[in-house]
Amino acid sequence: MNARLPAVFLGHGNPMNALQANAWTRAWAALGAALPRPRAVLAISAHWYVAATAVTAMRTPRTIHDFGGFPRELFEVSYPAPGDAALAVRVQQLLAPLPVLADHAWGLDHGTWSVLRHMFPHADVPVVQLSIDETQPPAFHHEIGVRLRPLREEGVLIAGSGDVVHNLHAYAWGRHAQQPYEWALRFEARVRAYLEAGDHAPLIDYPGLGDDALLAVPTPEHYLPLLYVLGASWPGEAVGFPVEGMDGGSVSMLAVRFG
Repeated sequence: MNARLPAVFLGHGNPMNALQANAWTRAWAALGAALPRPRAVLAISAHWYVAATAVTAMRTPRTIHDFGGFPRELFEVSYPAPGDAALAVRVQQLLAPLPVLADHAWGLDHGTWSVLRHMFPHADVPVVQLSIDETQPPAFHHEIGVRLRPLREEGVLIAGSGDVVHNLHAYAWGRHAQQPYEWALRFEARVRAYLEAGDHAPLIDYPGLGDDALLAVPTPEHYLPLLYVLGASWPGEAVGFPVEGMDGGSVSMLAVRFG
């Protein structure tokens, strides 16, 4: 039997992190170097948010540039990691009888490749993406994570990519650093405290965390990848935070590692 792989949630932040060398990208590189080498990555990205559960099943997923208004060099980035059709089938098996579409059109979006190109810069680890079904409540996404948990024993790194705090209306796009907003810091601190306590129920029912949650998670897609990783964790498993910080005042770069 393979050694159990960790499950990680990664705050991916601004797409420009794909090109930059900063504290966060260096921490992603260090995390990738420290992890046991996975046979594949199953990525759950905030940016594949559709009305279905689907899994990429192509041999060579394309690099998707799903953004606008950024420098040309960002659109020229390619992350040519191979796919893994067998892993896609295994995901379908684990989630049955839930219908899971075998997708041949999507690929790897920037929520996945902007981080993985630092963690696994040679693009030599196969990557499969799992969509987030926008029609389903938070508990559904957590339960999918629970059902995917066996993959960790099979050499697969389960990686959710989003941001615990993600409010672009409040984000400071200028060149001057913005101090984090108090509501952003409070919400991130509450999430960390629940994680450290192993108390996941309030994190699943995150709208119940009050006004700070409304500001920190104005739309769910960047928060929900965390719930997949929570579901894939084991009760009592050690939790760590290999990446920390707040970007633009209102985007949390927090990474969470189980195992």
